[in-house]
Amino acid sequence: MQKVCWPYFDPDFDNLGERIYGPPCRVYIDNDSIKDCTVVKVNSENKQGLLLEVVQILTDMNLIITKSYISSDGGWFMDVFHVKDEYGNKLTDKSVINHIKHAIGTSRRESDFIKASEAHNNPNNNSLEPPLSDHGEHTAIEMTGTDRPGLFSEIFAAFADLHCNVMEAHAWSHNARLACIAYVSDDNTHTPIDDPSRLASIEDHLSTVIRATSDPASNSTHVGHKENETDGFLAGQGKGCMNSNVERRLHQLMLSVRDFDEPFCEPSSLSLLSSKLEYCDQKERKTTIVSIGNCEERGYSIVTVKSKDRRRLMFDTICTLVDMQYVIFHAALRSDGADAFQEYFIRHIDGRALNTEGEKERVIKCLEAAIERRVCEGVKLELCAENRVGLLSDITRVLRENGLTVVRADVETQGQKSLNAFYVRDISGNKIDMEFVESVKKEMRPIHLEVRNEDRTTDTVGSDETPPSAAPQPQPQPQRFSLGDILRSQIERLSLNFVPTK
Repeated sequence: MQKVCWPYFDPDFDNLGERIYGPPCRVYIDNDSIKDCTVVKVNSENKQGLLLEVVQILTDMNLIITKSYISSDGGWFMDVFHVKDEYGNKLTDKSVINHIKHAIGTSRRESDFIKASEAHNNPNNNSLEPPLSDHGEHTAIEMTGTDRPGLFSEIFAAFADLHCNVMEAHAWSHNARLACIAYVSDDNTHTPIDDPSRLASIEDHLSTVIRATSDPASNSTHVGHKENETDGFLAGQGKGCMNSNVERRLHQLMLSVRDFDEPFCEPSSLSLLSSKLEYCDQKERKTTIVSIGNCEERGYSIVTVKSKDRRRLMFDTICTLVDMQYVIFHAALRSDGADAFQEYFIRHIDGRALNTEGEKERVIKCLEAAIERRVCEGVKLELCAENRVGLLSDITRVLRENGLTVVRADVETQGQKSLNAFYVRDISGNKIDMEFVESVKKEMRPIHLEVRNEDRTTDTVGSDETPPSAAPQPQPQPQRFSLGDILRSQIERLSLNFVPTK
């Protein structure tokens, strides 16, 4: 009988480096060095995508990053973040500090395990899709295509016709392109939809709805479903706020339909013409400036971004660079509260810098789109209602029939309540009169409707116009929409479903 000998491998060999040099990821929280913010330092072995993971964790905790320094040249990754909580204060809660340390360390170990497992099971898989966060009780459906006024209403009406209960949905619209992720369940069994024939029917129906446009570019329409337990690429965690993995997927979907390009429209296409006029208006008011230079000595491309500061700005920028397969070696971010400056030293994943003007132009346009697509200049409507099949269809239909188009939507379900946030604009591109909306809000009582004007700040900064308090009262115009009529003629049957927002 032939003897077969195998070399012996010590099971602790993989942890030898950690036992000699310490853990592969160290997180330090410093509350003493700087008076008005907390310093988070992360030292770790360098891995592709680690920077995005760390920024995702800080973003999901609603922390504001006011300054950051990043260096990951070579085999070591060193990050410094100056952060504040959502109220602009230092982090003093010990549980929050411990959660940051635990989350970053755990994310690093889980990331290594997941990547090793995926490499073993599927060595040819180069997917950049975000990792799984369980939505096991729902089926995730993603949609992309050409946007048009009223499309959100048609999509939610289609879900109601298909007997799908929308438990959560997030949608962005930018430059006449749409990306939407919806989590649905069967309205009778309240379970995920897993019947292949029914899923095919849902996809076919939604594809027909989204393609119903005269835009020749509509061949980019895509509708697909994902089983979260097996395919895992979406992220909600049911914590009452949108998870960054869902946002990352929305960024990817918008990138796939080239929302960084100018909208195409024919002379007869009024809705797309409106989108193009909006695009030109945005271009005139654009405050985001992206430039790219080269560092010949080290072989880097230097990406500089100047823009208005806002939350999740760093996440949006890094997310786009990573998804475009660029590696960030060094970076710096600083903010003065109003404006933000970002600088990234990058190379393509194959090790080359950005050498052609065409590649540089594409990166510039993609970064501008990534920063601008989240900013909604319009009125935000927040509603809370008892959840039921067809609720979203009814709400969005009422908005559409009264001259409002939805440019962004965030819908969540908490228990039996549906929490809806819609960002709306006038369908013709005109600004919505906030005093008129406030009067409508009074007319709609006892229905409670929270209204926020996302345009108010940008409209008044640097303006020579008369302050709102001194401005003359606008004269009523018969051609304007009247939400009071909605109350009388259409929304009576919805009123019993609404409850005050707390």
